[in-house]
Amino acid sequence: MADDKLGGAGLRGQSAGETALCTVGRTGAGLTYRGYGIDDLAEAATFEEVAYLLLCGELPDATQLAAYRQKLKGLRGLPAPLREILERIPATAHPMDVMRTGCSTLGNLEPEGDFANQHAAADRLIGVLPSIINYWYRYSHDGVRVDVDTDEDSVAGHFLATLKGEPPNDLFRRVLDVSLILYAEHEFNASTFTARVCASTLSDIHSCVTGAIGSLRGPLHGGANEAAMELIDRFDSPAAAVESVRGMLARKEVVMGFGHAIYRESDPRNAIIKGWAERLAGLPGLPGLPGLPGKAGDESVYAISCAIEKLMWDEKRLFANADFFHASAYRSMGIPTKLFTPIFVCARISGWTAHVMEQRANNRIIRPSADYIGSEPRDFPALAER
Repeated sequence: MADDKLGGAGLRGQSAGETALCTVGRTGAGLTYRGYGIDDLAEAATFEEVAYLLLCGELPDATQLAAYRQKLKGLRGLPAPLREILERIPATAHPMDVMRTGCSTLGNLEPEGDFANQHAAADRLIGVLPSIINYWYRYSHDGVRVDVDTDEDSVAGHFLATLKGEPPNDLFRRVLDVSLILYAEHEFNASTFTARVCASTLSDIHSCVTGAIGSLRGPLHGGANEAAMELIDRFDSPAAAVESVRGMLARKEVVMGFGHAIYRESDPRNAIIKGWAERLAGLPGLPGLPGLPGKAGDESVYAISCAIEKLMWDEKRLFANADFFHASAYRSMGIPTKLFTPIFVCARISGWTAHVMEQRANNRIIRPSADYIGSEPRDFPALAER
């Protein structure tokens, strides 16, 4: 009976509020942002259009989009105190801890103040988070103080340019742009709900986002794409992967990147990113970065991923979620595994901040009750009697 209680079920299936931002699984596999289907957005939109849509309620026209791109482009700079802090964080740190510290530090240096500044604070975070993670990564791993004021017009291009130290090719830029769209928003998931709970106390936007980053850090949420890559990296062939994963299933071990708390038939984001991963597979001449196993563009990574996906469906009727083929797509672009989840942050910041604004617009503090399962009332014994 424990699973019938809200706590035992992890609040799964329980409505915790209303939102106009997103639907998840309404028709079994559906995902929409403010009414627009994820297939259409991934096919025809850019991440900047999606961020604008989430934060402002409607898609921008051409003039508004150009202005918004230019605005975000001007919000990438790192204050000197923040750069100093990032340079003190060792290469052994967890990158999500770097993101958390970067966001919290920015909240001290550039506090939101009045809620009238919430849009400006949200845009600043969208612009600066790729700079934060890649400045730390390049300095701690390569000793390079990367110039974060790139000429790239998109968040995706800016991320890749600051990571690699050179302009990315158009294919990589578009694949990462699509990835940011797919990860931008997903209703009341754990990290978004964390942000809304924090917002319901009327806390500042940086505190809300810092809490959300902490929630996304966990392997059962944002860390799943890293866990999927670590699994795939164990194998040198599809046959070896099938044999090993079949053994994992026999031992009832968890295989990360499969199934979903809400979707029952499929994850609509998976088919989209899988298509791009297939297109990326086997591209020649893409050297990996330091600490990156294998070679970027290694065709076997995609083939191994497909073999695992087929086995999981055949054996368990479990479908791959968005995280699984993101792993091979990112690897094919030469992105280190430890940066997979920070990319998730760079996308989801748009959804988080939109939810913070929505919570504030019609706020009541989120304070659920709990079912007490402890001791019955009892007398307090004196210290000598214990």
